[in-house]
Amino acid sequence: MSDNGDSQSLALRIFLVGALVVLLLLLSWGIAASNEIAAIASGGGLALVIVVGSSVLLVPDNMRSQATERTLRVASLTLEHIHGGLDAESADAVCQLLLPETEASGVAITDTERVLAYAGDGPVAFPPGSENTVPTREVLKSRRMETFVSIDSSDQRYRRLILGQDQPGSAFGIIVPLLVRDNAVGTIKLYYRQGIQIDRTQLAIARGLGDLLSTQLSSSELDHQAQLATRAELKALQAQINPHFLFNSLNTMAALTRTDPAKARDLLREFAVFYRRTLESSDTLIPLRNELEQTRRYLKIEKARFGEERIVESERITPDLEELMVPAFLVQPIVENAVRHAMRDEGPLHIDVSAGIDGNDVLIAVTDDGLGMEDEVVERLLDAASSTSGPREGEGAGIALKNVAERVQHFFGPGSRVEIMSKLGTGTSITLRLANEARNLGVEEGDNGA
Repeated sequence: MSDNGDSQSLALRIFLVGALVVLLLLLSWGIAASNEIAAIASGGGLALVIVVGSSVLLVPDNMRSQATERTLRVASLTLEHIHGGLDAESADAVCQLLLPETEASGVAITDTERVLAYAGDGPVAFPPGSENTVPTREVLKSRRMETFVSIDSSDQRYRRLILGQDQPGSAFGIIVPLLVRDNAVGTIKLYYRQGIQIDRTQLAIARGLGDLLSTQLSSSELDHQAQLATRAELKALQAQINPHFLFNSLNTMAALTRTDPAKARDLLREFAVFYRRTLESSDTLIPLRNELEQTRRYLKIEKARFGEERIVESERITPDLEELMVPAFLVQPIVENAVRHAMRDEGPLHIDVSAGIDGNDVLIAVTDDGLGMEDEVVERLLDAASSTSGPREGEGAGIALKNVAERVQHFFGPGSRVEIMSKLGTGTSITLRLANEARNLGVEEGDNGA
């Protein structure tokens, strides 16, 4: 036995001896005074101390060791399943693994919108794929553990499937948020047949499982973000100077020195600032207004090349979002893609940049009325943006979009993504969804959202 075990055993023995002495004195006093209540109380207390103390002292070290090993094994296996993030397959494996560790009749895991997996006795009223219930949505919003009860009269199907009975009854449960960087990315739900089963032990187990999964999801995200950061920084450096843009701009300014020297000087100053900002901001967060200024500089240079009438830009920015801190090269590369790939041979290309609020999220969108894309091209770009390998060599639009997507996910976390809507011959809208940024900023949804 270890020194720690010896200390605990000695402390328990001292406690038992002291308790026995006190209770024997009480018993003697009770008998002498013919006080039946005191005698019964002291005698019962003596029996309780003996039973409890004996059970504690008789727990062998190997049983405590087995319990510790089991806890470590569960932690290791859950980490193995969710090291790549939370999806339906990993959630199902975790539910099957955790169910025996509780007295619950069922365990479910959800993301922010739907049930991902369920393990337990019989079918469940809200199977995988079902939208989150009201209590689940409330826990996601509050980010606090809650218990719930479903009264029989409110949902017969729920009662019948959860409890496995047709007679009146209630379903009980615990919902624990799964947190990554203080953002709720899902929940773990424990179902019970009787409310009395939800005691302090089950509440502690539920909270512990939630903390375990939250920690492992956070660890998984940090590993993933470290990889994204390395690739994003490299791709950002590669994308900083587009040689075609550089040579075309220099040729444009050279031509203007003969026809419009004043405009050439102004353009040269803008060009110098553009590239200085490009080199300075490769791995820093900047206010959104600075990114928009850089985008305007780019468009000014391209207007000089194509003509003022060929590119018409507009902005719709919620004022509170102008100071939103974003990674550099978030908007300008998307606008550059529009100029390079959406412009028709004739007529103006209208480009609208907007930023607004959608619930807790911030949306930044770049919309054009250019050539548009077929559905399979959109799917290919989205696949490239979300994959680890990225677009093939020469797919400029895919490389730029993947670079932006990686930065969005790296800096704004789970739920942040790139969304594309396009129609051939009509135009394209690319939206950056920054998850929970409106809530973090304390900005409420307005009328001029993206």
